[in-house]
Amino acid sequence: MKIQFVDGILLKKAFIGAANFLEQSKEEVNALNVFPVPDGDTGTNMSLTFQSAMKEILNLNEYSVEKVAMAASNGSLMGARGNSGVILSQLFRGLANGLKGKEKADAKELAKAFKLASDTAYKAVMKPTEGTILTVARECAEAAITLSKNEKDIVIFLDKVIQQGNIALNKTPDMLPVLKEAGVVDAGGKGLMVILAGAFKALTTNGEIKYETVASKKSEDTHFKKELSTGEIKFGYCTEFIVKNTKEDVENFKQELSKYGDSLLVVGGNDLIKVHVHTNNPGLVLEKGLSIGELHDIKIDNMRVQHRNLLVEEDCDCIDNKVINLNEKKEKKKYSFITVAMGDGIASVFKDLNVDFIIPGGQTMNPSTEDILNGIKEVEGEDIIILPNNGNIVLAAEQAQKMSERKVHVFPTKSIPEGISALLAFNAEVNVEENLDNMKSAVQNVKTGQVTYAVRNTEINGTKISKDDIIGICKGDIKSSGKDIQETSLELLKKMVDEDTELITIFYGNTIEEKEANKLGELAEKEFKDCDIEVIYGGQPIYYYIFSVE
Repeated sequence: MKIQFVDGILLKKAFIGAANFLEQSKEEVNALNVFPVPDGDTGTNMSLTFQSAMKEILNLNEYSVEKVAMAASNGSLMGARGNSGVILSQLFRGLANGLKGKEKADAKELAKAFKLASDTAYKAVMKPTEGTILTVARECAEAAITLSKNEKDIVIFLDKVIQQGNIALNKTPDMLPVLKEAGVVDAGGKGLMVILAGAFKALTTNGEIKYETVASKKSEDTHFKKELSTGEIKFGYCTEFIVKNTKEDVENFKQELSKYGDSLLVVGGNDLIKVHVHTNNPGLVLEKGLSIGELHDIKIDNMRVQHRNLLVEEDCDCIDNKVINLNEKKEKKKYSFITVAMGDGIASVFKDLNVDFIIPGGQTMNPSTEDILNGIKEVEGEDIIILPNNGNIVLAAEQAQKMSERKVHVFPTKSIPEGISALLAFNAEVNVEENLDNMKSAVQNVKTGQVTYAVRNTEINGTKISKDDIIGICKGDIKSSGKDIQETSLELLKKMVDEDTELITIFYGNTIEEKEANKLGELAEKEFKDCDIEVIYGGQPIYYYIFSVE
């Protein structure tokens, strides 16, 4: 079979083949996660992004390579999920620009479009890293430019481009030591080669190829099953206020309030203290605040009523499947916050911190650019601040920021503790630039730890990990491992806590019983006598515990 030109119909066929093969291979791509944790989602993100591209392609009434490529670009731009999905959307964007104005394309024109696709993706990343999907895309493009000078048969041309791409993919561990140590190639690069392989197979297959639509279904993890507790709430009133013109020491005031409830957050400085606490006696808490200064911005919510309403209105999937608009009256205001979070307890904490809109998501479930844009449309703040709370969501948030006409600021938090610290440092009475600076300073003082389980055998930093081992992660490194959740968790905390640590907050996940979490809190109190320990229900999947150390 020889192909001299690719027209719109052939390009559509190639996209269908690529989308089908990527969906079939996504778990293979997911398994290439550097860390052996159950959050490998590169394949899933790329496939979901590609599905958004396919929706636009299939809606076309007429076909040229320009129209097909532009439809793929537009669809993937809105549907981009995770960093890999955003980069894929930028590859499609460059491809579309390279094919602009063309009904069909020969090998030389395809090669130029490949080069523009690679250049566009590189420009979209602030600090491009070699040994990733970017490298694989670039080497494919460079090979395409060289091959197209002499090869006019697109079948042979693409076959050789793919061969060079696979060579580049296999070299990624030599460029990134973390890949070599984990014994894997780059997941994004693998996803790209799956796409090219699927497109090539489609182009060389006679007859029509049908797009295999993906049925929406939930994956079930035997380690983690979501529960929404129907048990009695111990402390029923979420109480928040600010104390101004006070000389009271923050730590002393925190100790005083700790007698009256839980989920206590007390921060301050410069004659101002901000308080959040769950209590059964908000009046008494307010009296304590009044005794040391002037009270402002008082807010009290009856959580028992809210909880009963939640159970009546929704089943236990409400947090996972629906965005949560906490400002449904859409009141005009100076600031609005949008955050990404998973877990009903963590969502409750963000609500208590006056977040306006919560997008369900995190590891294994990255929201799309469109999801974030929809959140922007739902809030009324003059300045909108987005907290992604996950490094893999930052690019999608930044893409939504560029597409919105509103005043949107992406504050690139990479974890739940960072998001909470940023919010606690926020002051509605100062301008956005000063707030962003204050939030940045606050985030620099918090460390995040996560405890989960290994999904495969591996060796990292000389530590051998077996499948189903409990592992503790901090700053991208596995700091502890073992067979027991509590022991591994405490060992992780020992690696995180230093002489400057004042507060340790333990968020326990949806498979950890309250008594287990409190037992870990007691162990931490004995181990770290100079630190305040808070134990809060997070309800998050994937991670048994999330630690905030500051």
